Amino acid sequence: MTRNTTGTRQSPRGRARTRASAGAGLLLLGALLTGCGAEPGEIPLSEIRPETPTAPPEATPTETPGVVGAAVGAPAAAVHNGLIVSRAYTDAARTSSAIVTLSPDGTGQYQVTKPPARALDDRPDWSPDGTTIAFDRTDPQSGAARLWTVPTNGGPEHQVSQLCDSGTADCANEDERAPAFAPNGKQIAFSRSWGAQDSAGSRQTQYSDLYLMSPEGTDVQRLTFLTNDKPYSGTVSNPSWSPDGKQLTFEYRTSATGQPANSRAIYVVSADGTGLRQLTPWELRAGDRADWSPDGTQILFTTYPAGPDNAPGGGIYTVHPDGSAIGALTPAPSDTFYGTAAYAPDGKSIVFAQAPAGTGADLYSMRPDGTGVARLTNSADKWLSRPAWGTAENSVTPAEATQATAQATDQPSGRPSDQASAEPSQAPQTSRTPRPDDQQPAQAQGQGATEKPRPGTESESDSGSGSGSGSGSDE
Repeated sequence: MTRNTTGTRQSPRGRARTRASAGAGLLLLGALLTGCGAEPGEIPLSEIRPETPTAPPEATPTETPGVVGAAVGAPAAAVHNGLIVSRAYTDAARTSSAIVTLSPDGTGQYQVTKPPARALDDRPDWSPDGTTIAFDRTDPQSGAARLWTVPTNGGPEHQVSQLCDSGTADCANEDERAPAFAPNGKQIAFSRSWGAQDSAGSRQTQYSDLYLMSPEGTDVQRLTFLTNDKPYSGTVSNPSWSPDGKQLTFEYRTSATGQPANSRAIYVVSADGTGLRQLTPWELRAGDRADWSPDGTQILFTTYPAGPDNAPGGGIYTVHPDGSAIGALTPAPSDTFYGTAAYAPDGKSIVFAQAPAGTGADLYSMRPDGTGVARLTNSADKWLSRPAWGTAENSVTPAEATQATAQATDQPSGRPSDQASAEPSQAPQTSRTPRPDDQQPAQAQGQGATEKPRPGTESESDSGSGSGSGSGSDE
């Protein structure tokens, strides 16, 4: 059943845009959301289980993003593998992080965003045309995250208008994260948490679900109602679109009071809010942002062991969209921490974050079958993670990248706002060929720095005000 819920946003300094009624157990954003959808309790969490495995899905003709008229299984040569975007820490204490881009071979790292002191820029995603990067920025004082966009080559950063910003109960601890562009570029999916925090001190907020909106922040629609009748049960986050734009995957991470407690899994839902189902079993503990293969036949995801954040022992897997044929791409058991993985636009490579025992994370690549692992970066102190692979060309020279990074890490302290960055990066719009003095990719399985993440640092960077036990690892 299609939900016809739309709304128009004001500026972040405007009055509250939502009026949710938690007491009735049916949370509707009154001033913002109207229409019909899945009723609370229609799909109880306790009854959602992976569907019975069926035969692997067959490729069916569908449009591939960026390739007009292309179909599933079309020759990969029709798609260009461009820049990779990632999160990176900007200081040794890991109190601030920025969005960086790099070439497919790991060279030419360029800091795109200029976060205020102690702010955390994270979870980047490409617009389909490669001109814009969406990301979330966590405020260093409130701990709440908001959605931002920035041109690929750096420049004015723009905060997307948030759903609500008043002191009313329905806007308390309001948090918006993990933006994901639809394949046609007309919508952005994102996660939203809001409501009072629990009294147990775990920082878990009452409600968390997925929303859709236009890239301008208008036409807001609530997509899921997983926590509607189960406050404090967990956090919904990290959406990812199927290539045809008809479905999304997302992570559901349960709290101490969730069913089951303190676990995580990947779910699938149609773009109209119907067809909600669990894709991975709880036992796998799949989390963060999954990624669809360009032909739509595989979904790539990462698993995380129970226990401390960034603990080794997880792995990278694939599964068919119907939940069948789950297979591991990385060896198990493992003494390595694996982070988020993403397909190259042509589907022939995968980029992923990895932290061998005793080191920080770097980016690696491998073939879709898990072979041919090669290290791309050698900057473990930055803890590069959450990569996404796009089609944008590199137009920044090594000297310009170095200068922009130096300027970005020397910014005065300040709080995020909806204003453009005061000192945008001056990146030319001309393409270039990698130079001999560019950073060269290391050998497969090479070693990086030996600094270990500080206890709690990665958890704090992911949790914010609205996640509590629902988010906490540095995938």
